[in-house]
Amino acid sequence: MEIKDALASQDFEKEINVKGWVRTKRGSKNVAFIALNDGSTIHNLQLVVDLEKIPEQQLALMHTGASISANGKLVASAGSGQKVEMTVEQIELLGEANPDEYPLQPKKHSLEFLREKAHLRFRTNTFSAITRLRHAMIFGIHKFFNEKGFFNIHTPIITGSDAEGAGEMFQVTTLDMGNPPHDEIGNINYTEDFFGKMANLTVSGQLEGELAALAMSKIYTFGPTFRAENSNTSRHLAEFWMVEPEVAFFDINDNMDLAEEMLKFLIQYALDNCYDDLVFLGKRLEEEEKNKKVDERSMDLISKLKFVLENSFERITYTEAIAILRNSNHNKKGKFQYPVEGWGIDLQSEHERYLVEKHFKKPVILTDYPKEIKAFYMKQNDDGKTVRAMDVLFPGIGEIIGGSQREERYDKLLRRVEEMHIPIDSMWWYLETRKFGTVPHAGFGLGLERLMLFITGMGNIRDVIPFPRTPKNLEF
Repeated sequence: MEIKDALASQDFEKEINVKGWVRTKRGSKNVAFIALNDGSTIHNLQLVVDLEKIPEQQLALMHTGASISANGKLVASAGSGQKVEMTVEQIELLGEANPDEYPLQPKKHSLEFLREKAHLRFRTNTFSAITRLRHAMIFGIHKFFNEKGFFNIHTPIITGSDAEGAGEMFQVTTLDMGNPPHDEIGNINYTEDFFGKMANLTVSGQLEGELAALAMSKIYTFGPTFRAENSNTSRHLAEFWMVEPEVAFFDINDNMDLAEEMLKFLIQYALDNCYDDLVFLGKRLEEEEKNKKVDERSMDLISKLKFVLENSFERITYTEAIAILRNSNHNKKGKFQYPVEGWGIDLQSEHERYLVEKHFKKPVILTDYPKEIKAFYMKQNDDGKTVRAMDVLFPGIGEIIGGSQREERYDKLLRRVEEMHIPIDSMWWYLETRKFGTVPHAGFGLGLERLMLFITGMGNIRDVIPFPRTPKNLEF
């Protein structure tokens, strides 16, 4: 029986078997207590071992980290902290964990230390809670889109195009890097490579997703994406997971509605299905921030999640946001690391968080950004200066979703591709969709790890993905 089910059971006196890993073992002359966890829940099952029935030497190697199997009966617990415990009839050591070598002892470990032990950190309360929540969010995303009639599309991981135009991509090749072939002018000759051209890992499934949406109407992609950006920050990963819906016949307002509805669905799903894990992570966050000044502490985790559910997202234009930021006391007193001087700047995380946390005190959706700071595929507004972009901003995170209405007019899209010096021969297929039955359409991207930071209250993106990939780090 899974420990989650054992703890919820009222079927006392029925003999069951449980298996798991020892969290702690303590005892007295007559009895030993083992806290057992199998990953199914944040809570441990207390095993009560009568040392007259089972000799102490049989428990000698059952240290923290060891795996065991135990048979016994569930009984109402006499002690505080649990409603149910198990009296052990038989117990077997499956795998020992030498206490002199096992690195996860029953004490608080730093997150930095646990990143070095990523092969074992799932066994801690913090990371088992994050793992269960991550699963719930993945399942919730598929559930949300499935219930709304979307089709899931697998878009390529290896690609010949750069969706963002940023150029920070990982190259994929089978050429001998020690002695690559060269053409007549001395450049590497990619016609001899596996695909006959330069290939990269994808930064987004969006462009291919649009092709499917222009036939299937409502699709979403959900896969790994890769950015070779040399950013060693608490917000950046080289490999992360993106959810990208794309919907035909949608304009930017439909797009904003979908993004808000999806985020609220997922937050409610986490509260409904992972409440104990959220309570635990909320206490962890409170403990972590107890030495901070009161006004610097985060909002209580569960209150923050409910706060987002209970408020409509504020919708304003980029131009309105710049005016608010520029005239704020925060800006006038020089408190922004990047001062807001005028229209056209790319907003930083500190600006986004100011709008959400200080000014509106609720999530914000910004629209109509300057076209110069946005991607080529975004629909151009009639003013000639802005595009129908939308970013959803959350407390503590800044941007959690980025999206836009797409440019469906062939001539305007072609001009933008040329302006941004994107090779037309690598984008012919994308442009061609605007020739044959083009329609208004829109979509967005949600970084799963950004969502996980918000849901869990964790401060570093390396802690919400099982095996983080960052500059100079390819362990595990």
